[in-house]
Order: sequence, then C-alpha cells, then structure tokens
Amino acid sequence: MSAAVARAPEESGRLPAELFRQVRRIEIRTRRLVQDLFSGQYHSVFKGRGIEFAEVREYEPGDDVRAIDWNVTARRGHPYVKQFSEERELTIAFLVDASASERFGSRGRALRELAAEMSAVLAFSALLNNDRVGLIVVTDRVERTVPPRKGRTHVLRVVREILFHRPLGRGTSLEAGLRHANRVLRRRSILFVVSDFLDSGFGPALRVANRKHDVIALRLGDPRLDDLPEAGLFLLEDPETGERAVWDAGSARARRMYRAARARRREETSQIFRQAKVDVIDLATDRPFVQPLREFFRERERRFR
Repeated sequence: MSAAVARAPEESGRLPAELFRQVRRIEIRTRRLVQDLFSGQYHSVFKGRGIEFAEVREYEPGDDVRAIDWNVTARRGHPYVKQFSEERELTIAFLVDASASERFGSRGRALRELAAEMSAVLAFSALLNNDRVGLIVVTDRVERTVPPRKGRTHVLRVVREILFHRPLGRGTSLEAGLRHANRVLRRRSILFVVSDFLDSGFGPALRVANRKHDVIALRLGDPRLDDLPEAGLFLLEDPETGERAVWDAGSARARRMYRAARARRREETSQIFRQAKVDVIDLATDRPFVQPLREFFRERERRFR
C-alpha cells in the first residue's frame, strides 16, 4: 500500500492556537514524568545498535585475554587490549493505529489521546537521550510517514500528528503498517506499535518485524469495551465496518457471553505477542499509565541483568 510522507499544513505557517495549546499541554504533563521517572530507565532498557571500537591501551593484569589486539602487540613488543564503547544513538519509531475504533473513550479521553500522551513520554525520553524519533500512521492503509529525526520541534510534530491526523480509512491493517516499517526503517529501531489490536492476520508480519527491530506493543483499552452495563437493549456498532448488533444488556447471560467474547479476542492477541516474542504494555483510559510503564522498565532491567 502506498504511504504519504507527512507534510502538515501548519509547516508553512503558524500552528493554530488551540491545536498548539493541546500539544503544549501534553508536553508540560509529560516533561516532569520523563525527567523524574524514566530518563535513566529509558537509557538502561533500550540498547544502542551494539558496541564499537574506541581505542587500544596497554594490557593490565585481570584484563580479558580475548581482548588482546595481536597486531598492535606485535608492533610494540608488549600486550595491548582493545577497548569498546556502546553505540548509544537509537531510532525510536511509533506505528500508530488511527482507525475509527481509536476515537472511542468512556472515561474522559479517547484511545487516541492515550496513545498521544504515552507516545509523548517515550518520545521526550528519546529527546533527552539525543535519539531520533519517527512515526508511521496506519488505518486500513499506511497514511502518514514522518522520517526519524532529532530535536524538540520534531518530537512536538510527531505528537501533533498522532493527535490531529485526519484518517482517510476507517479499518485497520497492522500488517500493512509493519511491512511498511520494515521497508522504511533502514537501521535497527525500537518500534512501538500503538493500537487496540482489533485486527487479525498481522502475526507473521509482527514476527518478521521483531527479528529486524525491537518491537514493543502498546495495547490500548477502555473498561466500557470489555463489559456491558445493565441497561436493557444495546445497539452496538463496529466503528470500522459499520456492522451493527443488538445485545440485551439486561440479561446476565448476554453480558457473560459478551465478556467471554472480548476475553477470547484479548487472549488471541496475547498469543500472537507470545509467538512473536514481543513485549506488551497494557494501557487503559481509566488508569494512569505510569505504573504499567514502570513495571515494563523494571522487568526489562531484570531481564538484561
């Protein structure tokens, strides 16, 4: 599927005042969180592309003999060892689902707003570490690509695109987005896939992407989507397909069937993550995302140790 490189209309002039204020509010809300909680953890759990040669120095007792540089040792007549440093610069990319289901929200904010705020925390953490940040917006097609770059202005643009991109499609094709990411991200990246994952058939593309990149799923949810209130007949409409169904929410049996169907769908998605060996952070509109993010960082630190 084709993808358009982002050229926001605001780039040629001033950002509209209300749009600017909303993006600025997110920056202010996330700044302290980034500085106080996550900047150090971000550095420790997201590794650079590897190690690179730094210099040679004279061998000292206790040094690993496998690090001896035999060419330099032969020239100078006594042992020298190679020293390496971690190559820290990273590319952080967000693959964000902008399908119609992301507009839902029952607790004062939509899934899309949760996606923007969570992405902002991670993007500003990347900014503090001088990493590059990029964005891919997907519906049933790839709609927007913002190439990875550095800098505060660029990070604000990424947040703005997540919040205010006007999608052309209503459905979801994470497979298209993942295949596109593999084409356009030339170097190994940290790829956050931000979605409610109400999609199917993306498992093989997810496995391929995770072999090339470090893929992390940010699974968005809302409590109202997982249960029905006791309120008589309910007309449910799929925002992506327009399909409608009537549920008798006054019936305990109907509510159990609905909860069971949602639970099965969630478990199927979890199974896809496990098969692809992809880490997942579960987020919901009715809960702060600080605790899930902390737990993710702690688990990754334990794993690396």
